[in-house]
Amino acid sequence: MRSLFRAVLRSRAVIAGVVAVLPALAIPLAAPATSASANEVVVGGAPTSTDQQPWVVALGSRSRFGASRSGQFCGAVAVGPRTVVTAAHCFSTEALGVSDWHQLTDLRLIVGRTDLTSTSGEELPLADVWVNPAFDPTTNAGDVAVITLGHSLPSGASIPMAQPSDSADYAPGTQAQVYGWGDTTGHGDYATSLRTAPVTIFSDTTCEKAYPGGGDGTYESSTMLCAGAQGGGKDACQGDSGGPLVVAGRLVGLVSWGNGCALADYPGVYTRVSAVASLVAQHM
Repeated sequence: MRSLFRAVLRSRAVIAGVVAVLPALAIPLAAPATSASANEVVVGGAPTSTDQQPWVVALGSRSRFGASRSGQFCGAVAVGPRTVVTAAHCFSTEALGVSDWHQLTDLRLIVGRTDLTSTSGEELPLADVWVNPAFDPTTNAGDVAVITLGHSLPSGASIPMAQPSDSADYAPGTQAQVYGWGDTTGHGDYATSLRTAPVTIFSDTTCEKAYPGGGDGTYESSTMLCAGAQGGGKDACQGDSGGPLVVAGRLVGLVSWGNGCALADYPGVYTRVSAVASLVAQHM
């Protein structure tokens, strides 16, 4: 949701090695960001691989988004042997084009595929999906969904979630990494291979000032955190929605929304994982 969600409609993307974020308003999947120019999106990032981060996975549908990038439109994160988390807005009618995800018969979870143009890894069917009924598309609060797989992922392919007691993992000034296959320029230039970018977690005061409420959404510290770079230049973008924000080997955020991509005064907003960890646990 970056000023629209950040799924490939709104998903966030990793730009030039740095992740770029979509706006808080929902935009059509696969639609390029229009509020950020090429030099305002993520720069300074670097390529990485699912060998190094096996818990970074993707959602894809060729019938909906085309075959060139395995149909990828959102990111996701494995947090258990059969449990994957992503953004609730990735399962919206706007994103999927259907009211029920079962109707998108080729919807798959892409695991172990660094390069989306390759055939490496696996494409797994979804056994079940729980979309947070408390998700508020007006404020973007509660933007989380839980995917259950039919069989277990390989050992070590999941990452632990931050808990309410892990406040040091998302304190202001903490350095984090964001991952994704999203837009790398803000103009619909989607990455084919996984990228990562370093960002800094900002204070709630800074985030509230950037998003006091309105068309982009409303920053709510109880369920959100925001991150970026002073002066802009590093962020998530369209196509990165649902992807991970990680600190010291622990999942602290899920790419959710923002205004433009990598803009100086508008950091990316993430679902605060510690606030939804208990909800996720109920569906593991």
